[in-house]
Amino acid sequence: MSNLETAPEELVCSATPADDAPSGVVLDSREVPLGGPRAMRVRRTLPQRARSLIGAWCFVDHYGPEDVSATGGMRVPGHPHVGLRTVSWLFSGEIEHRDTTGAHAFVRPGELNLMTAGSGIAHSEYSTSRTGVLHGVQLWLALPEDHRFTAPGFEHYAPSAFEHAGARVLVFLGELCGVSSPVRTFSPLLGAELTLPAGRTLRLDVDPTFEHGVLVDTGAVTTAGVDATAGQLVYRAPGAREVSLRAGDEGARVLLLGGRPLEERIVMWWNFVGRTHEEILAWREQWHAARAGGGADSTRFGAFPVQWQETLPAPEPPAARLKPRG
Repeated sequence: MSNLETAPEELVCSATPADDAPSGVVLDSREVPLGGPRAMRVRRTLPQRARSLIGAWCFVDHYGPEDVSATGGMRVPGHPHVGLRTVSWLFSGEIEHRDTTGAHAFVRPGELNLMTAGSGIAHSEYSTSRTGVLHGVQLWLALPEDHRFTAPGFEHYAPSAFEHAGARVLVFLGELCGVSSPVRTFSPLLGAELTLPAGRTLRLDVDPTFEHGVLVDTGAVTTAGVDATAGQLVYRAPGAREVSLRAGDEGARVLLLGGRPLEERIVMWWNFVGRTHEEILAWREQWHAARAGGGADSTRFGAFPVQWQETLPAPEPPAARLKPRG
């Protein structure tokens, strides 16, 4: 998914906690339109000023359930990424993916689709005609310094669901409850979907070196001493050996995201994760050259699929030079 804001904020992000209390911190989302006037809207909880990163997780968009006949669904033409990995995870619906490595895939509920941008990639995402209701998340992972220019690629993994203490669990990245995902990560990570019946309390052993985020998809939960409802993200700093979740009266579905603090400062702007202002501007110009169809600067993002009828222009560059914060 692209960040379709016409004036995206340039952010310097670090792993320094926004709150050093051991209890949870509730992060509210903000609505962002995914395209034109009838566009589907997404709820973005990362990044924000209160919290930039959870491990290497640096971007969390939560959308739906949306009736695509009313919103037009997801329609994101070809656009670039550098220095990150995208994680697509659906609860309902179907999305068609194409990218400049030649990958062509369909994103379906309960199946991980992970695209590594690394040195540079471009892709498109469209909800299919088989989709009535679209509902899911788009997540980004910042690549650590030693791997941020790794070769681009695409991976698919369909984890098997299992039951733990009455909850349904799907582990798509990392390890939880003794179940591991085979998908390679470039930094220590956790990603899992958890579905809890009404009133159920679930206790999970976790790595105390990780910080964690609980994104509530449906229902309401109490975790780390705070209450959260659909669309909110609860952050907890490293140190906890257990994550406890108690579902409300209607049950709940959440994503548990975790990771060891990245301990690197990153610069995010539009669809790029870099380290300096100059890198971001260079990649913007290279995307401009690629869309124009030529020149030595046009090769970073690979050859566009013949099916693409359009690509997204980059927003105007930041008006002022980046000033580090935090």
